[in-house]
Amino acid sequence: MAISRVHFVLENPWQFVRRVMAGFSANQGLLLSGAVAYYTLLTIIPMFALILVGLSQIQETQPLLETLREYLVLIAADQADALVNQISAFLENWKTVGLMGVLLLLFFSSFAFTSLENAMSVIFFHRVAIKRRHFLISAIIPYCYILLLAIGMLLVSTVSGSLHSLDATSVTVMGHSWSLSGIETILIYMLGIVGEILLLTSLYLVMPVGKLSLRHALIGGITAALLWEITRHILVWYFSTLSLVNVIYGAFATVIIILLSLEAAAIIVLLGAQVIAEYERIGSSSTKTHGLQT
Repeated sequence: MAISRVHFVLENPWQFVRRVMAGFSANQGLLLSGAVAYYTLLTIIPMFALILVGLSQIQETQPLLETLREYLVLIAADQADALVNQISAFLENWKTVGLMGVLLLLFFSSFAFTSLENAMSVIFFHRVAIKRRHFLISAIIPYCYILLLAIGMLLVSTVSGSLHSLDATSVTVMGHSWSLSGIETILIYMLGIVGEILLLTSLYLVMPVGKLSLRHALIGGITAALLWEITRHILVWYFSTLSLVNVIYGAFATVIIILLSLEAAAIIVLLGAQVIAEYERIGSSSTKTHGLQT
């Protein structure tokens, strides 16, 4: 009797995990994630500098920098302040870069998305072999994401400003007064997690060639978000207690730590994509012996 993909995963979880890891290895996942991490390192400052230059025309810079720090804590927790300081220094002098400088920012800010799309095309090769994407669409996608990140930053900055008032607020329930101090931090953290899942889900929806179901993309988005939350807390602990990066690399330690954090993030994003790809393949010739539906 044929069973669904969900039943197959629930009944054979370790077999599915082995298939994901075998597929990731066969696709040279570590090599792909290294390329994505490198281009993300080139992209991260120009992209957020470009976003903040635009948003600073309609909102004060300081709240935007605080929101940016919340973004960067999710990517490179230990080095978020260093990145924000660098971007802040650029904002103070951005008018001196001129038109050519802005064009260079636009150029470099697209690298991460382009490299991620290329990495996804390797993982979803079964889709690329059937249908290829027009190069103009690939060229536009990075800037659409930059615009969406700018809108997201503006919304988060606005919401965060409202949440700050909770620290001085209390509610009375059945005669007992309860302070809302600290609720702001929890809400902002949860908002960041939801935004992280939505961003990852959108990447899985848009980056692979062809139409991917929202349910499949959401599976990848939730998987990657949960893995990254666990990983980034481990990285924070490791770099603050056991790491010898500062001793070995000295002045280069900041760049190395950011690159390692981006590498870990890229591995998890591509693992999420591999989960979706293997989930799609359930029911193919390799799994028909289990009586699965295509």
